[in-house]
Amino acid sequence: MKPESADERRRFQRFNFEGTVRLYSGTAMWETKLVDISLKGVLIERPVEWNGKIGGGYRMDLRINNSVIISMGVSIAHIMPHRLGCRWEKIDLDSFSQLKRLIELNLGDPALLNRELSALGS
Repeated sequence: MKPESADERRRFQRFNFEGTVRLYSGTAMWETKLVDISLKGVLIERPVEWNGKIGGGYRMDLRINNSVIISMGVSIAHIMPHRLGCRWEKIDLDSFSQLKRLIELNLGDPALLNRELSALGS
């Protein structure tokens, strides 16, 4: 049996958006660019001089299309030479509503959004 690829395991569609990111630790802040976003996480460009580790917790503010701001707590899920994969840990209701609306507009089908939302509980 052939092992699944990352794309086959992924249950959440990812969407590219123009956006900026501020990543905050307890003692530092880094600004970088958003690569893509899903209902479960975000991929960002690895900030210059960032030296965290997998599992590290941060606060993140996303500004998408120069207007929508989404704030959440994240943990680092994977580290690549030029990118960081972050998993949502905490997100307030307003930010989740903004995120859900962005994904709904990009999916174009309420049934697909419902499937994505159902997968959050799995």
